[in-house]
Amino acid sequence: MDLGLSGRRAIVTGGSKGIGLAVAAELIAEGSAVAICSRNAEELASAAASLGGNVFHQVCDVTDADAVQSFVDAAADSLGGVDILVNNAGRAHPGNFETLRDEDWRADLDVKLFSQIRCFRAALPHLRANSSPRVINVNSVYAKQPDPAFFSTTVVRAACVNLNKVLAQEFGADGILVNSVNIGFVDTPQWGNIHARRAPAQDRAEFLDGLAAAEVPLARFGRVDEVSGLVAFLAGSRAGYITGAVIDVAGGMGKYV
Repeated sequence: MDLGLSGRRAIVTGGSKGIGLAVAAELIAEGSAVAICSRNAEELASAAASLGGNVFHQVCDVTDADAVQSFVDAAADSLGGVDILVNNAGRAHPGNFETLRDEDWRADLDVKLFSQIRCFRAALPHLRANSSPRVINVNSVYAKQPDPAFFSTTVVRAACVNLNKVLAQEFGADGILVNSVNIGFVDTPQWGNIHARRAPAQDRAEFLDGLAAAEVPLARFGRVDEVSGLVAFLAGSRAGYITGAVIDVAGGMGKYV
């Protein structure tokens, strides 16, 4: 299937590993030029080298509005414009209500919700200047399925999904399509933090297998390429009448309709 991504220009935040790196690789394979960012210079350089091709990379902390603006403008200059924005940056912050402190809440809001706001704001003039602009926000099934074990994620991702919907409504007239991919349990480096916090004495594979057996109808963790394929589809021409959608990639996880 030709997704119509050849010659397109894409920004992927959190692109040095996990889902972001898989998305960047998928878009490049489909003929797009890609810009990636992350906070870790060494990981970012390694990721860019592994991707090859037409890849622009710049260290960027998405909690810093000036850094975001600098990265987006530099990416647009390098690529010759921006057609696609993939908001993927984020990190796991497990904890229940009693263990979360104010600074934990602020950090989670900053790296998840406000990063999407900042990146969209910075990219908006570039998106408006090009045809068929796309924004894909990587969020979580916990946005719609509250879980006290992931308390801040549940609350913050609900706000992200509402942001996704209202951006789609406001900027539909500009032809900017905005969609959310809500992931469930996908095997990424972020799960190292969760494993360390919740069951450091248990083998990692055993810990993940136990979670999947208890929570996921398909009884396994997802792969990053199972997410990146949907992101690429939403970024392409075959998804030209989809906006404001929230699509789960979660192996059946998500107890809602």
